Amino acid sequence: MAKLLYVEVSPRKERSHSIKVANAFLEAYASAHPDDTIDRLDLWSVDLPAFDGPMLDAKYSIMHGQEPSAAEKAAWQTVEGLFERFASADKYVFSIPMWNFGIPYRLKHYIDVITQPGLAWSFSPETGYAGMVSGKVAAIYSSAGVYHEGSGAEAFDGQKPGFEGWLGFIGITDVTRIVVAPTLATPEEVAAAQAQASNEARDVARTF
Repeated sequence: MAKLLYVEVSPRKERSHSIKVANAFLEAYASAHPDDTIDRLDLWSVDLPAFDGPMLDAKYSIMHGQEPSAAEKAAWQTVEGLFERFASADKYVFSIPMWNFGIPYRLKHYIDVITQPGLAWSFSPETGYAGMVSGKVAAIYSSAGVYHEGSGAEAFDGQKPGFEGWLGFIGITDVTRIVVAPTLATPEEVAAAQAQASNEARDVARTF
């Protein structure tokens, strides 16, 4: 039995294109993997702490091999709790809209909290950085326009390369990309993009 963590990034809920495709994925996944567990993490409902004060000091104490203070240890427990929920999964699904050519700030906040030394990554002078997380990811992206290679707009895409670069840094390289685009077009074009992405998501989910 495996655990799948679904990270919902859009606050638009029923109006979100990425969430609609994610729901198609999750429905097909649950049908194909009835013994697996699905953990749903809505980034707009979870309490993400400000990464400052004792929490930030704890990070640098750990990085420099120093013993964190009592206040730093207490703050670090919050980081460890959020990271443990993330790292306990075997598989991941992210539904990610494009905001200003990048990812929503709420996802960036989550990444900044859980991407910590000794948890998500390690470093040694001999071998450099190493990711400490494993698993497979289905990344469901939505965007108003199209930014694929050859579109002429690929240089503006800070959504997919940045997010997948982070996944690779923490050790996750088995990534399936599902794209819903364009979402700002005629109703017919949007419906076609939605249907195509949903069908792709269902196909991926059955063997994920």
